[in-house]
Amino acid sequence: MGGLTMEKLFVIAVIAVFLVGPERVPHYAYQLGRLTKQAKSFVGQAKARAAEELGPDFDVDWKQLDPRQYDPRRIIREALTDDPAAAQEPGRPATAADEFDPLPVPKPPSSKTGGLALGGGFSRPARKPNAP
Repeated sequence: MGGLTMEKLFVIAVIAVFLVGPERVPHYAYQLGRLTKQAKSFVGQAKARAAEELGPDFDVDWKQLDPRQYDPRRIIREALTDDPAAAQEPGRPATAADEFDPLPVPKPPSSKTGGLALGGGFSRPARKPNAP
């Protein structure tokens, strides 16, 4: 389910122009511009007030708030090594994406081991013929 894209906003704008009529479009465009300026000034005032109330020494450490730091594989890798920098996989240069790497994709079981068959059903292991 998609959100509002530029194409959808354009279609909504075209429909609005037809509904409102060409004689009232400039008035509504002016009101939209004025509303946008008011919202921008409101956000600027809110930022200034927050900076004033929190003080100049308030600084957010965004790296500390990164949810990727809670990756269990990374935590275990760092716990098992003495040096966290050495916890990365060998042969790979350190990057910002080292904090979060996707899980490896498991391989499907082979049909010889009694796993799922390609048809979607379960395959049976080969039966030994009954000896008389």
